[in-house]
Amino acid sequence: MSPTITAFESSPDRGKGLSRDVRVRWALEEAGQPYDVRLLSFAALKQPGHLALQPFGQIPTYEEGDLTLFDSGAIVLHIAERHAGLFPEDANGRARAITWMFTAVSTMEPPIVEHGMMRLFESHEPWFEPRIAMIEQRVRTRLAQLSARLGDADWLDGAFSAGDLLMISVLQRLRSSNLVDEYPNLAAYVARGEARPAYQRAFAAQLAVFEASQAG
Repeated sequence: MSPTITAFESSPDRGKGLSRDVRVRWALEEAGQPYDVRLLSFAALKQPGHLALQPFGQIPTYEEGDLTLFDSGAIVLHIAERHAGLFPEDANGRARAITWMFTAVSTMEPPIVEHGMMRLFESHEPWFEPRIAMIEQRVRTRLAQLSARLGDADWLDGAFSAGDLLMISVLQRLRSSNLVDEYPNLAAYVARGEARPAYQRAFAAQLAVFEASQAG
């Protein structure tokens, strides 16, 4: 039985690959696993049926048999544990990959999301300029630390892993700000991830949904 994930029927990122269902799509594509998608409207996210699966009214969710998961990081971890292609075979390498997964969503992503939300919703506020400057400095600090750790390596710890998948997905959220471009090795790192055939398939699948929503 193929798992079913949920996604926006009309994504607010306008097909740019930033919606968190793309992370799950990418993981399934890397693992070579077929999947089904149930598209939801914004109104449907707040309905009891969906809230029973995702208590915060968000996407994605993951359903397979009697298992239901939510939170993109947890779903990617589950996929990586169940299928080859996203974790090293040795126990220590696997543990390091999981460390990078948690680092992506708990250390890197919070200031990046805050930066994006401020630019999107608070640019009209009188305190926006000093506040955004402070947040950008926090983001730059994290980017500089990550850049130093990555160095001239292709991936964070040997071969590509689920840690890279989540880290690249997080860094993509800075695309409109050009902050990642200040660190050439990170920009190249993101580009390598986006060039992977599995990512290309995941991105194309989400873009197709958005284009269909606009055509309708």
